[in-house]
Amino acid sequence: MEPSERSSIPSAGSHTHNSTGGPWEVNDKVRLCRFLCYGSEADTYTAREEARCGLENAGALLTMLQEGRGAEVVDEIKRFSQDGRAVRPGSLFFALAVCSQHSELKTRQAAFKVLKEVCREPAHLFLFIQTKKELKEEMKCGIWGRALRKAVSDWYNEQDAMILAAAVTKCKQREGWSHQDLLKLCHTKPSNEAIALVCKYMTRGWKDVQAAYSDKENSEEVVKVLSYLEVVEKVKHSCDETEVINLIEEHQLEREQLLTDHLKSKQVWRALLKEMPLQAALKILGKMTSSKVLEPGSSETQAVCGRIQCEATLKKAKIHPFSLLLSSENYKRGQGYQGKTKWEPDSEILKATDSAFYKSFMNVEPVGKRFLLAVDVSTSLSSIVPGTSVSTAVAAAAISMIFAQTEVDTQVLAFSEGALVPCSISADMTLAQATAELVKLPGGCTDCTLPVTWASESGKAVDVFIVLTNNPLWMFAASPVESLKKHRRKFGVASKLVMCNLTSTGNAVADTDDRGLVNICGFDLGAFSVVRSLALDLI
Repeated sequence: MEPSERSSIPSAGSHTHNSTGGPWEVNDKVRLCRFLCYGSEADTYTAREEARCGLENAGALLTMLQEGRGAEVVDEIKRFSQDGRAVRPGSLFFALAVCSQHSELKTRQAAFKVLKEVCREPAHLFLFIQTKKELKEEMKCGIWGRALRKAVSDWYNEQDAMILAAAVTKCKQREGWSHQDLLKLCHTKPSNEAIALVCKYMTRGWKDVQAAYSDKENSEEVVKVLSYLEVVEKVKHSCDETEVINLIEEHQLEREQLLTDHLKSKQVWRALLKEMPLQAALKILGKMTSSKVLEPGSSETQAVCGRIQCEATLKKAKIHPFSLLLSSENYKRGQGYQGKTKWEPDSEILKATDSAFYKSFMNVEPVGKRFLLAVDVSTSLSSIVPGTSVSTAVAAAAISMIFAQTEVDTQVLAFSEGALVPCSISADMTLAQATAELVKLPGGCTDCTLPVTWASESGKAVDVFIVLTNNPLWMFAASPVESLKKHRRKFGVASKLVMCNLTSTGNAVADTDDRGLVNICGFDLGAFSVVRSLALDLI
């Protein structure tokens, strides 16, 4: 990216509709984009907090709809979904449901047109329908009109039959709705014979499918779907462990397609682990170790470790390094957060997750901006990031490493009570070495504006400042917004500031009406998406 391109102040038109507030005004479009990104119109993202959306916290969405900007809203919903920008996808389904029940015909039509693109999985569709049901009284409207019936029918009819068969057998019902409910309410007319087969299976059951298709001359696609559904039914009624394992391995069945009794078998779990999506496997490493499915030195443990460290597998699964850090630290803890599950961490699994952490940096797509990460070392960084097993020191080091190794222009500082020390976070460093590099300053007071002031006085233009602190008490030599504005004016850049309190569960470091400043409370994988969206002027 050329310097002139990335240094330009964003135009008001990019976020302002008929506004005179300037490029940094927090207007309805900005609030809508925040809502779509992380489920809140405020400037604060709280990690691991996912409250159910309601009309009371979607003011900007309602205002834009009332102003006749429904098509614009639906376009944003579609973009956030397609680009994977939504940290909490539930906000997308809620916003789409509101648009689909708005009084303006064009808005409703636009919403139903993108239903399949936004609600890609059965669970999404069920949540969308349930949200519409919950909005019925508040919005004083019906649900099952012709438009919804057609949109839901199209959702089923436009699927590949084999993909649909797999999806509906893995997610049969959710949110109080089933596929049978939706198909009957929509009076769906299948678009082809293979889809008709899946629909009959969902509404009438396997016996009726057998009766209808066993003596017919079926097309190749119908035979393929029929065979797959036969396997799903066979495994549901099998008490033979060997048969269940063979069916899993031959047809790549997943745990959602099995019975609870099947999941009491170690051998069944070992079969599932062979093809289980890597992200899902990482989440259950502790459980698998506790139940002796994974034992020290076993072939199953070696196979899992091989998958975790495989660059091709990591790349295909798009595993983020911070996700691997969370999994590794949780496994190292030897105990789950809920229940009484305990395990003795396996050294080979720990080595594998550690190795994968460094390899997964390739999965982080660069933003192409100039970053300055400043780590506040005024207090001990031995606290734990809420909801994780990661210390704030390790979290700060990992965050710094991820940006330093994926963004070409990144400066890392440690600061405390007027003192700022540049840190050398190099590509050949281990996480432990990076952590030690950050905590070499003595304690003192916290002034989170120091990094901005330092950059201005050092002649360094910065696009995005990220301040990491775990101090619940802070002082400012000047307002964070004023310091940021001075930096913008001095260098002519569209600088933004992320204030992150790693130990907070909801208290923002700074409150502002400047859309270039966002607070993060705690830290999780979604926080990276929030920072990315802010850096790219998307929220």
